[in-house]
Amino acid sequence: MTPEPRATFPAPTETTDTTPTVPSTTPGPAGRPTSAPATRPGVVRRATADDTAETAWLAALTFPLACPPEAARAEMATHIAQKLTPAHFHEWAISDRHALLVYDDGARLLGYALLVLGSPEGATEAATVREASGRVAPYVELSKIYVQPDVQGGGIAGELMRAASDAAAELGPGLPYWLGTNAQNLRAQAFYRKHGFEVIGRRTYVVGGLEHDDVVLLRTR
Repeated sequence: MTPEPRATFPAPTETTDTTPTVPSTTPGPAGRPTSAPATRPGVVRRATADDTAETAWLAALTFPLACPPEAARAEMATHIAQKLTPAHFHEWAISDRHALLVYDDGARLLGYALLVLGSPEGATEAATVREASGRVAPYVELSKIYVQPDVQGGGIAGELMRAASDAAAELGPGLPYWLGTNAQNLRAQAFYRKHGFEVIGRRTYVVGGLEHDDVVLLRTR
């Protein structure tokens, strides 16, 4: 697969939102407070062009936490520089073939999700989704779902997932809804199964030029 897009969220390495909630000590982007506790109210909303810089910052923070253990820092840095730029997030925020969602607590963005309407870029996952769903593309992909590590355990991942499922139904009514995540990430896979996804096959995912094994999941419930 060529893909940057990948559904996962940070952990400790891509957990299922079970890490105890603690106040943030992570430096935030300019102009944003960093001391907001995870228990403060927040909302999931569509991102706008004004969220571009902060969402890209959030992606750069969380992507390394979701990578397989063998991924080198140089690979992750290359991936972020090439695939998770402010320009990418600006494009996704204004595109009618994408749905970019953010969890906003009023002080900072605590998580985000990205959905993509189209055909899988990799031949392997395209064939896998087609065979499992019995339909040809387009499909809706849950490309990304990430939560800041210091606020896991507060239900944010679940809220993002529910909002993403609603957005998927709007983006591609009645279309198959799929994702890919690292094959070693059993806790993330359990989270996705909880939300109606089942493993239907495997694919190769590229980070910084090196291949890693993923599983492909399709929402069946």
